[in-house]
Amino acid sequence: MPDLSHLWQRFVLASTLVFGLLVGVGATIFGYSNTAPVNVGFAVLHLKGVPLWTVAIVPLVVILVAGTLYHWWNNLHHFTEHMRHRRRVRELEAEVSTLRAQLDQLLEMPEGEETKPAPAKPSVVEPLPMETKAEAPSGPSDNLPVDGEEPSAQKAS
Repeated sequence: MPDLSHLWQRFVLASTLVFGLLVGVGATIFGYSNTAPVNVGFAVLHLKGVPLWTVAIVPLVVILVAGTLYHWWNNLHHFTEHMRHRRRVRELEAEVSTLRAQLDQLLEMPEGEETKPAPAKPSVVEPLPMETKAEAPSGPSDNLPVDGEEPSAQKAS
C-alpha cells in the first residue's frame, strides 16, 4: 500500500486555500452590500455610525490573525525542539563513534574494519595417542613384585 500521507497533506492545504478564498470573497460581497451605518453597544462600550460590514468582518479578521500568530509561535517551538534534538543526535553519534573506536582499539581490531563477529570455526578434538606398556609412566606400582617374583629380580630384567 503506498504512503498517501503526503498527498493527503496537499489535499488538506489546497482545501484550506479554497475555503479561505471563498470566505474572503463572501466577506467582500458582504462588505459592499452592507454599507449602512449602525450603532453598536456592548456593556459600557458604545459605537455610533459604524458600517455594518465592520461588525462581522473585524472580529473574523482578529480571530484569523490571532490563530495565525498562535500557529506561528507553536511551529517555532516545534522547530526549536527539532533543532535541539538534531544537535543531541549529532552529539550521541559522535559519542558512539568515539566509543566504537575505543572498543576497536581495546579488541585490537584493524582500522576501518567494522566490528563483526568472527565466523565460528568448528573445534576438532584430536584423540590422545594410545600408550604402550614400554611408554607407561613409572610410578609406585613399578616396585611391586609380579607373579610372586622378588622385587629385585624384576628390576634386574
